[in-house]
Amino acid sequence: MTPVTVTRGDSPLVLAFPHTGTHVPADIRARLNDEGRLLRDTDWHINALYRDLVPGVTAVQANFHRYVIDANRNPEGASLYPGQTTTGLVPETTFDNAPIWSEGQGPTETDIAERLAAWHAPYHAALEAELQRVKAIHGVAILYDCHSIRSVIPWLFDGTLPDLNIGTDMGSTCAAAVELAVFDRCAASGRTHVLNGRFRGGWTTRHYGRPAEGLHAIQMELAQASHLGTEEPPFALDPEKAEALRALLKPILQDLIDVAPTLA
Repeated sequence: MTPVTVTRGDSPLVLAFPHTGTHVPADIRARLNDEGRLLRDTDWHINALYRDLVPGVTAVQANFHRYVIDANRNPEGASLYPGQTTTGLVPETTFDNAPIWSEGQGPTETDIAERLAAWHAPYHAALEAELQRVKAIHGVAILYDCHSIRSVIPWLFDGTLPDLNIGTDMGSTCAAAVELAVFDRCAASGRTHVLNGRFRGGWTTRHYGRPAEGLHAIQMELAQASHLGTEEPPFALDPEKAEALRALLKPILQDLIDVAPTLA
């Protein structure tokens, strides 16, 4: 299993999928407990939601599961949300704070170092390379970081998450025109939405979002209730929900492509 799959396009838009992979090497899977082996915190079906919405996009997809190592965490292990509950570089628990490793089988410092080199680093090397390739063509690159999460997780947030959660780290990771293009579509959709709420952009968005250098990054965290039949196993995609959501995601991506020339 290769750590990352890259699909190259010729538009200024790059889609990142750090959490859709479900591959867990056999030696690591053997250390997970029954809860861990459910892979509950996968960003289920996100790659299918975005597939073939608009032509020319580049896609960079991590093939490994976040329980191996989280591709959207700082490789140095610093928390994304100091003072708030969250999972780490190699999670110890689910988003419900339930242990995922068998007794005494949690990740060691050596494990983390090995997984950084084998999985995390190749994913980000590929993502960086594609952003620079796209920028060389257009003078600008827009990274749209694709995520989903269960809509009710009391350990992480109160209440029910909005359908559409836009993150730009308080406007620092992209030009205002990029943020506005996405926000306006979400606002017009009639769906629940928020800008820089509980999820204001993970490490990917914050690391690559350097507008002064022509690199603009924005994160979209979709509540899984917006496209799954159930947020419990088997986490199946609901075709009707998915098609309705794709009808919104398509113009969002097209608007980002259209706004890119104004940023160069």
